[in-house]
Amino acid sequence: MLSAPHVVVTGASSGIGRAIVLRLQADGARVTGLARRAELLSSLDGVLGLPCDVSDRAAVDAAFAQAAEVNGPIFAVVAAAGIGGANAPGAGDRFDEIVATNLTGAYNTLRAGQRHLAPGPDRRYFIVIASVLARFGVPGYTGYCASKAALLGLTRAMALELAQEGVLVNAICPGWVDTDMAWSGIEGMAAAMGVSREEAHRRAMSAVPLGRMGTPEEIAGVVAWLMSPAASCVTGQGIDVNGGAWMG
Repeated sequence: MLSAPHVVVTGASSGIGRAIVLRLQADGARVTGLARRAELLSSLDGVLGLPCDVSDRAAVDAAFAQAAEVNGPIFAVVAAAGIGGANAPGAGDRFDEIVATNLTGAYNTLRAGQRHLAPGPDRRYFIVIASVLARFGVPGYTGYCASKAALLGLTRAMALELAQEGVLVNAICPGWVDTDMAWSGIEGMAAAMGVSREEAHRRAMSAVPLGRMGTPEEIAGVVAWLMSPAASCVTGQGIDVNGGAWMG
């Protein structure tokens, strides 16, 4: 890895994104964190926190230009911004909103990063946070499942586009991870099933061979590995990190 490389992380204010910021900082990177609520990044010393809605292409382009101006050319981009939840046909269908953030937002992020990449010959990295729901469907989650599955196609296509430039492009597909978003999902399950939060959690974990949620730090560890020399021949892949819930 370059000395004090510049990495941009979206969705950096909470959950998996925040854990990635902390891990990369600990590994010696200069980090720019993008989030809708950038004020939540103020507690992270040394992080350039910029407000950004990744579904807004102009806003993403402006944020990346500012990040490159302050912290220099970009060594890696981690597209971790995303929203969850169900959607249903009819009035109030959230399909467009979910796809705009999860899929279009990731595309906006990677293309903006491409314009400000550090020069080679060192490897550069694009990493997308997808989901185990890229692998199978869940009733009522058409927007989330479709957007996360599409991220795998985006990853493969961009890996081929950028291979000759020395840019490795990969996705990570987490299962249940101990974040506020995951617990909101558990609470939604509990309400739908008419059971307690604890019972809904127990039922969800019964489908996970390891019997537990992952941690944001475990996902951050996979990001760090993908950006290390040990993964220098890995590109175009969806890395499953789900406690055995999906074995492809």
